[in-house]
Amino acid sequence: MKKKILAVVAALAILMGALAPINIAYAEPSKSEVCESIKNKDSAAYAQICGSDKTEADAKQTVKNILTTVFTWTGIISVIVIIIGGVFYITSQGEPDKIKRAKNAILYAIIGLIISLLSFAIVNFVLTAMQGN
Repeated sequence: MKKKILAVVAALAILMGALAPINIAYAEPSKSEVCESIKNKDSAAYAQICGSDKTEADAKQTVKNILTTVFTWTGIISVIVIIIGGVFYITSQGEPDKIKRAKNAILYAIIGLIISLLSFAIVNFVLTAMQGN
């Protein structure tokens, strides 16, 4: 079970690490280049991205919404792992190996939760700074 918990925490850390570079400012392709690259012009994605009523602020808000959802789920998963670790601790019956496993699960979940909260704060700071420009 320890390996599963470590795998979940590692997956969350990798996810946060993979999403972190998204926030780096870079030269974006023009809307026309993006719209021309979409092959299926009748798709919902084309209408959402290239619709005449969409602006850059809408795109930034969409990115913010997606990242907020990812961070929310990461936080929920961390809290669930903390609860599971607490259940393991309660049911350990004083066995040192089970107590250690439970404490490690709680510790790693708290570390994941802290990383998630910090990532959320950084993303919101960067996106708010970008909206000011």
